Amino acid sequence: KDDVVLVPAFGTTISELKNLHNTGCSLVDTICGSVIVVWKRVEKYAKEGFTSIIHGKYYHEETQATSSQVLQYPDGHYLIVLNKNEANYVCDYVLNGGNRDEFLEKFKFSMSPGFDPDKHLNSVGLANQTTMLASESLFISDLFKKTLAEKFGKKELSKHFYSFDTICSATQERQDAVEELQNNKPDLYIVVGGYNSSNTGHLQKMAAGDAPSFHINQASCIEAIDTIRHKPYGKKEEIVTKNWLPEGGFSLGITSGASTPNNVMGKVIERVVSLIDPDYKNGDTNNS
Repeated sequence: KDDVVLVPAFGTTISELKNLHNTGCSLVDTICGSVIVVWKRVEKYAKEGFTSIIHGKYYHEETQATSSQVLQYPDGHYLIVLNKNEANYVCDYVLNGGNRDEFLEKFKFSMSPGFDPDKHLNSVGLANQTTMLASESLFISDLFKKTLAEKFGKKELSKHFYSFDTICSATQERQDAVEELQNNKPDLYIVVGGYNSSNTGHLQKMAAGDAPSFHINQASCIEAIDTIRHKPYGKKEEIVTKNWLPEGGFSLGITSGASTPNNVMGKVIERVVSLIDPDYKNGDTNNS
């Protein structure tokens, strides 16, 4: 009871909060307002008998916290879809039916207790983990809207479908910035942020489809002008890449995750510039 516990920006489950309150410890609440907006949205769905379709990662703390809000209500249900492929699978089931046992096995870690795909997909409300790729969340929302309109008719759609944009504004701003950066066609990217950061990972995914990109978590990952430690998109471990900088002149795009401190970003920029232009250390850069 003498401990001080920080509740992080992405929150925690209702059961965990109750456990902490019961100990009598001091709680410091740093839950992000964008996350609370999502919680209120899925609560509304549950109250009105709508299943929450959550675009997110079932193992992520924020999605676990969000889905726990649904279970406050006796008839509350949720289904978590990771990406477009899973969303397409669910929507095909809604329209055409399918193998129920296969469905339950596929989403066994991603659905509420007692979830019945033949019953609980007729009225749904869309929400998402706030750090997911915005364009994918919007695609999934539109896909469910079209699916339910086709099944029940456009006039009845409001009885079967709710949607709400719940992407974090800081996440959205960074994704928009990367899209703008891509218009300048940089020769390579550096993405700065924690390796377990969902929103940073999505920035890396966007950049990786455009040019060589390197996700690092601190300036020291840039070991030398020809050596960098980084985590490739979709991998769990760092790797070392040699000769990562192009020879001659090049353009470099740098971005960072929503929770990356400004001083970390600054150190990365200084590290890159000092390697390219040794005179920079003496304050006499030639801007090469």
